[in-house]
Order: sequence, then C-alpha cells, then structure tokens
Amino acid sequence: QVQLVESGGGLVQAGGSLRLSCAASGPFFSRYAMGWFRQSPGKEREFVAAINWRGDRTQYGDSVKGRFTISRDNAKNMSLQMNSLKPEDTAVYSCGARVWLDSTPPVDFDYWGPGTQATVSS
Repeated sequence: QVQLVESGGGLVQAGGSLRLSCAASGPFFSRYAMGWFRQSPGKEREFVAAINWRGDRTQYGDSVKGRFTISRDNAKNMSLQMNSLKPEDTAVYSCGARVWLDSTPPVDFDYWGPGTQATVSS
C-alpha cells in the first residue's frame, strides 16, 4: 500500500523560500511518478509540478514556472524548492504519486498525502 507524507511547510514572508519534502513508502516505487498539487480556500485544486520515475523530466504549472523546482533524491523521496514566494502561493500542498512509465510526467495522481500548509505573508 502506498503512503505519502509531506513535511516542510510553514510561514514565510513574500520573496522568501520554503522547501517541501515528500517521503513515500510502498512496493515497486521505482516505477512511480510523483508531484504536487495545492489548494487554498475558495479556489480549485491546482497542479504545481511533477517529475517522472527516473527523475530526469519535470513539468510545472504556469503560475510557478521559474520559481519552483521539483527534484527527486531516489525512488521514494521528492522535494519542492519554492523561491520568490508570493502571498498567492499560500495553500495546502499535497504530494501525489502514480504508476507512470512514460518519460513525460503526469498531471494527476492516484495516491495522496495529507498535505502541508505553506503560508506566505505580504
């Protein structure tokens, strides 16, 4: 059974940085793509970033391109470096995963962590 746990959320001023991490457990995880979504009150869930199972291809939502970087240490540990943060980046960030063998990362996932809150003050 796949389990995902996020960490690293918190409070930061606009222009600052946060680093989120996601730790996964479960079998055969070397074939899972991983990524992040976020959601803030009153807004729809938004795709943030994804990385393929090899860790060599990524894709990003338009609102975070050039500011956020997704990376993967190994099959079960992933990070999201968030720089130049804006108040509109405030949200609960959730880590996701799915079996996905294509080199292009997916934009949705089957398994989810509980989420971690990131708050950016103005």
